[in-house]
Amino acid sequence: MPHSEPHPHPHPGPHAERHPGPHAERHPGPHAERHPGPHAERHPGPHAKPDSAVEYILSTYLTPPGERAVISPRHDHNVSLWRRGPDSVELVRHWELERISGQKHHSWPLYTPERAEAFLSHLLAGEGLTLADVSVSWGTPGLPGYAPLPVPQGAKALPVHSLAHLFSGLLLDTRLFKEANIIAMAVDAAPDLVLERELPSAYYAGCVSVRGALQFTSVESPAPLYHAADRLLGKEPGTLMALASACDTAIVFDAAAEVAQVSLPGGHVQPWAAAFGLVKRVLAEAGRQLAGSAPDARFTAEENLHSAVMKVVQQACELITVRTIDKLCALGGVRPEDCYLSISGGFALNVQTNTQVLDRFGFRGLLTPPCANDSGVALGLGLLGLYGTGAFNEADLRIPTAYQGNELRAAEVDAALAAFAPYIEEVSAFTPEQFAEDLADDVLVWADGAAEMGPRALGHRSLLGDPRSEKTKDRLNEYKQRQWWRPVAPIVLAEYAHEWFEQDRPSPYMLEAARVRTEVKEQVPAVLHLDGTARHQTLTAEDNPLLHRAIEAFRAATGVPIVCNTSLNDKGEPIVDTAAEALNFAVRKGIRIAYLTGRRVVLRTADRPGTVRPAGPHPRATAFFAGQEADRDAIWDSWLERGHTEAGLLLLTGTPQLLADPQTWTPNRVRLLAERLAAKDPAFEQNLDQFRRDHGPGTTFGDAPALRH
Repeated sequence: MPHSEPHPHPHPGPHAERHPGPHAERHPGPHAERHPGPHAERHPGPHAKPDSAVEYILSTYLTPPGERAVISPRHDHNVSLWRRGPDSVELVRHWELERISGQKHHSWPLYTPERAEAFLSHLLAGEGLTLADVSVSWGTPGLPGYAPLPVPQGAKALPVHSLAHLFSGLLLDTRLFKEANIIAMAVDAAPDLVLERELPSAYYAGCVSVRGALQFTSVESPAPLYHAADRLLGKEPGTLMALASACDTAIVFDAAAEVAQVSLPGGHVQPWAAAFGLVKRVLAEAGRQLAGSAPDARFTAEENLHSAVMKVVQQACELITVRTIDKLCALGGVRPEDCYLSISGGFALNVQTNTQVLDRFGFRGLLTPPCANDSGVALGLGLLGLYGTGAFNEADLRIPTAYQGNELRAAEVDAALAAFAPYIEEVSAFTPEQFAEDLADDVLVWADGAAEMGPRALGHRSLLGDPRSEKTKDRLNEYKQRQWWRPVAPIVLAEYAHEWFEQDRPSPYMLEAARVRTEVKEQVPAVLHLDGTARHQTLTAEDNPLLHRAIEAFRAATGVPIVCNTSLNDKGEPIVDTAAEALNFAVRKGIRIAYLTGRRVVLRTADRPGTVRPAGPHPRATAFFAGQEADRDAIWDSWLERGHTEAGLLLLTGTPQLLADPQTWTPNRVRLLAERLAAKDPAFEQNLDQFRRDHGPGTTFGDAPALRH
């Protein structure tokens, strides 16, 4: 679905206190008490009773239940729970539905209000709450307590979806928002239009915040270029980005001249034609220059071609981002070196662009959430609503870590250990020294605390390995069934990062590609990209005390304060959420050691009589989404019975003003419009076929186990 000049000022070096950055503890006092760390009890928990002095708020990014469920589909569904008191605001939990259901980029709707309410009740029960405790819900029409979101002055022409992305970065630390300057942009492929009453005049939102005073504008987005490359080359964006830096092959192409002729603002003028046109020209020129050859013999001819294309596409994306930053700085009359940069939307996961613009402009730091793509829209919707209702006039909020998902609690770990007892040799307490030995011996599973937000493992649902051997990367890619050339990211202890990487900015969410220092490259071959960079995560003892202790022991034993880290999931599977899912992965892949919330689990590598290793990932909690065929078909048929056609339904999915005015836009008029569009657009019939497959009768949800409690 549609859905550079160097900085002129000298760099003060790794030990200078230029600015504390968005992840430093700049404000002791209330922040120190409200956020004592990922293992503290930050919220009431499952057995506490709600305090009458506080209110609970849900912000949700779900497909609306009821009749709109077949014409307002969303993907990457997620839900955030907030607690608001007289002088405090807190993110209690952020749930990404793919972790629960097991459907990658979860798009299964909850077709009826009853199913939606049952599912939300299940989530809230884990926090000791019910729907009656929730005062308001934002983001999904048709849910209990739904209210429209307040839109800030000056932003009425921008989509709520893009504003949600924008605010997910702007308000990660509200004190910083109030005291500093921020250049912010929301750049994804295209916004969801569920909450719009009219087609927005622009798709992509930007703003300048000068100590909390906001100026909004439309911006361009480079993301349609990656969308076009995904469709034309047949590889998902993450793979294409990795391939561009893994293979040497390049072509001669004037990307700057091309970008000068292309604008990608979105809105009434769709950006797809410009994006597809540019990528097609690059592809044709790469095909001409390479003529089917494979200059980098490690890769196939197709991989050589795609790598060359993506180097140009990446350069074009960076040029467009630079143009956008120049526009925003001019709008606000600010200098980039006096500002933080906030990039959100799916393109914010592009580490090369993030690094390039941070280095070029000399921004004070990066304000981007770990769930920068649509997996964090609910987070942004909540922050947008809280801002609009005045929650931050007196109170402050700081989201200190990515660890806001489902918690691994002791009872759940106990149950998983009992279920997998036939495969377990022994269970013992964590010791840092034993961890260092285990890591030096082989890859291990690590699951701890609350799951990370977003698509990247950040040390709570991870596969960890020894970075000193290239074989570690090969082993990790084998476990995850990935191409041999896919890079593996390092976690580095923050206090040693400057000794191993050339830049000294905090990088807690793995959103930059830092250059590894020449003198230490040979010590960490498993994490190096072809260009000598690595997509690193800096880890502090405050943010993740247990893993910090573990890596410190590895450093003491080896001299290397770095471990290999990749997400704990198989090909096509979301990152694991539960202890049982983690043990399933370890047993299925033949991994001998798993660490679960501070317990060391030694697994048998040889099968015992009567035991059969799992054939696939552990079943996820899909009961609320299964068996909805009758509900879906009844909704679909109800539209047809009112005189709509399937082509008309497709038109309604992306045209909010038709839904907003049913008296004028009768089924007959919508049908005539769809017929005219189909006659003009050769791709319409293809899109209609895909729409039928995704949302019409015929799709089955299958049987599912009961939800866990």
